[in-house]
Amino acid sequence: MVQVSESSEQVQNAVRLWHEHRHAPFPSSLRGAECGGMDLVLLDADTAGCVLTWLNNGGTLDLKRIRILQSCIEDLDRVVPEITEPAGTQYYQRLRRLALLVSRTLPRAE
Repeated sequence: MVQVSESSEQVQNAVRLWHEHRHAPFPSSLRGAECGGMDLVLLDADTAGCVLTWLNNGGTLDLKRIRILQSCIEDLDRVVPEITEPAGTQYYQRLRRLALLVSRTLPRAE
């Protein structure tokens, strides 16, 4: 259950993208694939876990998860341009947009 209390446009966009992401099938051609040395399933799971925690915690993350999300965004920045399969590109571009929306609501972890 999503428990974000803010109703900002940013939060609404994140909730919409999360709904889309949850209902999108993982691209079968990327199952077990690595891109730039990054396991794509793990990158998806780590990013989605941070987003779900943010949604369930009313739009907040602890410092550890902020750092994980920042790392995921850096990994997505490297990986997305290397994915050539259209469904995979769309899937990971949406995941990156979602992670960026969430990160903009958080303090930067140093």
